[in-house]
Amino acid sequence: MVEFTTVAKTGDIPDGEGRAYAVNGRMVAVFHTKEQFFAIDDFCPHMGASLAAGYVEDGLVACPWHAWQFCVNDGSWCDNPKLKVDCFEVR
Repeated sequence: MVEFTTVAKTGDIPDGEGRAYAVNGRMVAVFHTKEQFFAIDDFCPHMGASLAAGYVEDGLVACPWHAWQFCVNDGSWCDNPKLKVDCFEVR
């Protein structure tokens, strides 16, 4: 069974944006897109930028430093979907 940690209320994250939260010793980026919420690892594997600070559009977030794009639904990197950042179940 998955153990959930409350990090925000649904109104805390505007549609089309993300926010970073500390959860069990790691930073998690939570995104609000079209009435859905998604959570992935907050750090870009390239240089460590906060993905929560990136531009979000069409289910993708672009790293604010070098524009690497990740799917907010499953954490996959758009240039090579075999590479992913961790993703987390939300409710």
